[in-house]
Amino acid sequence: MPGNMNNLMKQAQRMQRQMEEGQKELETKEFTSTAGGGAVEVTVSGKKEIVSVKLKEEVVDPEDIEMLQDLIVAAANEALRQAEEASSQLMGSLTGGLGGFPF
Repeated sequence: MPGNMNNLMKQAQRMQRQMEEGQKELETKEFTSTAGGGAVEVTVSGKKEIVSVKLKEEVVDPEDIEMLQDLIVAAANEALRQAEEASSQLMGSLTGGLGGFPF
């Protein structure tokens, strides 16, 4: 039984290192999404922070600020969803073997 416990501890430590490395790698990535046929582009980091917002001139209409606001929100939410999906995939690939633990 002690041998099994040592193996479990080694496995857990290895998984923790992999998770830390994967998280660091994910934080360096960027995720970009557009809305309004590319009129609005939002980029977020793997840390889920907005890095940039780009607007095409034709989308800036002082008479329709609400549309521009909606497009920015839509693009930002989609970019954040992409970052979250990448994070979930990373965690899933690292923790997929947890089903083998005997508890």
